[in-house]
Amino acid sequence: MRVFNFAAGPATLPLPVLEQARAEMTDWQGSGMSVMEISHRSAAFVAVAEQAERDLRELLGIPQNYKVLFLQGGATGQFTAIPLNLTAPGATVDYLNTGVWSKKALTEAKRYCTVEVVADEAASHYTTVPAPGSWQVSAEAAYVHYTPNETIGGVEFDYVPDTGTVPLVADMSSTILSRPIDVSRFGVIYAGAQKNIGPSGLVLVIVREDLLGRSRANTPPIWDYAVMAQEGSMLNTPPTFGIYIAGLIFQWLKREGGLAAIGERNHRKASLLYDYIDASGYYKSPVSRNARSWMNVPFNIADPSLEKTFCSEALAAGLANLEGHRSVGGMRASIYNAMPLQGVEALVAFMRDFQQRHG
Repeated sequence: MRVFNFAAGPATLPLPVLEQARAEMTDWQGSGMSVMEISHRSAAFVAVAEQAERDLRELLGIPQNYKVLFLQGGATGQFTAIPLNLTAPGATVDYLNTGVWSKKALTEAKRYCTVEVVADEAASHYTTVPAPGSWQVSAEAAYVHYTPNETIGGVEFDYVPDTGTVPLVADMSSTILSRPIDVSRFGVIYAGAQKNIGPSGLVLVIVREDLLGRSRANTPPIWDYAVMAQEGSMLNTPPTFGIYIAGLIFQWLKREGGLAAIGERNHRKASLLYDYIDASGYYKSPVSRNARSWMNVPFNIADPSLEKTFCSEALAAGLANLEGHRSVGGMRASIYNAMPLQGVEALVAFMRDFQQRHG
């Protein structure tokens, strides 16, 4: 029996996609082979990759002057790739520090650039985001980087920063495809796949064409956006199974009504959970109301000694992976696209019962 999986990543995948992949596992499209066994250079697989890109472009409304890259190395690899592609030695870049992942990104960028932390939410223990207008882009900045959603802390921007003519770079690993966005406001969007796109091992990069060809001379070709764009993301053997699953998920999203419908569903799920937490008098969200994530919902209970009991009883009830990240403790429910409303309803019902028995 499948459980409701609230893991932060690798995360739950849509059941129809898993069932289709299972049906095609040993005989993909009558080939007598798995999709994992065919050449990435074959016309059959190239068609898979090209269809996945077309569907993604349709879902996100990606303008024609942007390249879509299916790469490897996860979002962490992009922490290095971004300064290598967008700056020259000695350049200054701006970073907004709102939690674990933005801090990791700026720490890596310091190896290559002068990093200006133009907004830092450490004083709030990363439970807030900087208010619009409370920070300024450095005059010499080559780009501005931010993390729209911090997976661990459950902190999310409710606005897109205005950086003028300076390229805006966003780590959208936790929020991509969860609602409509205006891609034209960004210079680079990157996202690890293991939350809303597909299995781990794949990273998506969307890069504006005028930012190509700026890489440093010592940039490895595998991380050079211009090289990978020229090679159709196939300079080397790409993560073929990840691209195949991503393509199935893009098609599933289209069948579900696209990102407008998915966004409405995600907002409803998040509101249901936060409303119960706020009204319970027993559970508490540590995140400021204007910075609460739709995708990752951390919460605490009145008696921290009951956290392990909560998680073990939840698992027995078919609600898995509710433990908070080891760095912050508590509980966390990740409710990405593939988490149905019924899963959140089941979680709220369990939380209500647990409070009645232990509160």
